Amino acid sequence: MIAWINPFTGLAGDMLLAALVDAGAPLDAIRASIAATGLTGWELTAERVTDHGLAATRVHVNVTDPCTERQAAEVIHLASRATPEPVAALAVATVTAVAEVEGRLHGADPATVHLHELGGHDTLVDIVGVAAALHALGVTDVFSAPLPLGRGRVTSAHGVLPCPAPATLALLAGAAVMGSDLPGETVTPTGAALLRALGARYEPPPPMTLGRTGYGAGTRRLPDRANVTAVTLGVPSPAASSQDPPAEDVVVLETNLDDVTGEVLGHTITRAMESGALDAWVTPAVMKKNRPAHVLHVLTTRQDERRLRDLVLSETGSLGIRRVGATRTALPRDFETVHVDGHPVRIKRGPHGAKPEHDDLASVAAALGVPLRTVAARALALAESGRAAAPQHTDLLAGGQP
Repeated sequence: MIAWINPFTGLAGDMLLAALVDAGAPLDAIRASIAATGLTGWELTAERVTDHGLAATRVHVNVTDPCTERQAAEVIHLASRATPEPVAALAVATVTAVAEVEGRLHGADPATVHLHELGGHDTLVDIVGVAAALHALGVTDVFSAPLPLGRGRVTSAHGVLPCPAPATLALLAGAAVMGSDLPGETVTPTGAALLRALGARYEPPPPMTLGRTGYGAGTRRLPDRANVTAVTLGVPSPAASSQDPPAEDVVVLETNLDDVTGEVLGHTITRAMESGALDAWVTPAVMKKNRPAHVLHVLTTRQDERRLRDLVLSETGSLGIRRVGATRTALPRDFETVHVDGHPVRIKRGPHGAKPEHDDLASVAAALGVPLRTVAARALALAESGRAAAPQHTDLLAGGQP
């Protein structure tokens, strides 16, 4: 699913969350993800409003906890507990982006920097809520129109600052922006950090079949226009598949290991994949003093890089790790399920072929007491015959060749 953001009058975390709710994201799932962080003293509600004749959704975060600032490490810890895991990963990446910018601006350690306006309940609710809404809607790609920047001044815990605020400008590095006649803060640090963590692309969206558009209302009332952010959902159209698939910027983390066991290597690969790595593998090597060794490679997005780097270092005890920038082209794929003698087998299908999932094949082969290759052949035959739409059964115990 594609999400195209049109920040008509700007972008804030609550406006983006409201637009996603208006587009169909379920509030109950969003609340459940936020509750999993362990944050207390908050309530998230939504209401329908009309702003200059345009119907929209506005969200409210009602807070009973007076805490308005926290150390970044505490906010990151809370975000990491959100569920499911992809929601936590995006929330952590967003808070980390804010912490790194604030640390750089104030000359402080990002982990210990104090988040003032951004350390309160409402910011964490907005960040986790947006991550949960995107996950619930199945959004995988985000595009955005240029962001309108306001003018004037904004008051912060550090005094009066120019608008856009320094943190916002730092978070918007690489984003497409344009001037605006609107006074005050039109893009908040939370909104900018979410777009940064999402890897939003500031370019026309690809060919797609349009779905629902949601409108998220801000709290400020403008004299001559609706203060809203619009989010349009869309499914990539078949025409898009004929174009060159997009290349994604990724990172390969590498470390040489000559003092860990095979069990540790296997465990680390498993942990990395469970923690969101795109891939992980080991290659043999010969190190200094002709020592046999292994090189552990972990493929990751930039958003997950820091978290996976720390995981590899802690699990292996390595004293260093390399970072290599790369690009990845991923072809579209989908899944279907066939039933072999009553047992489900998932089939992964891409533009150039289909392949049964190995774990399913192994499970069915063990259950039926037949060779794995026999199950694989029958599963593929069912998929290719077009009978995957309804459960199909074949008796593998009757003999014969696949």
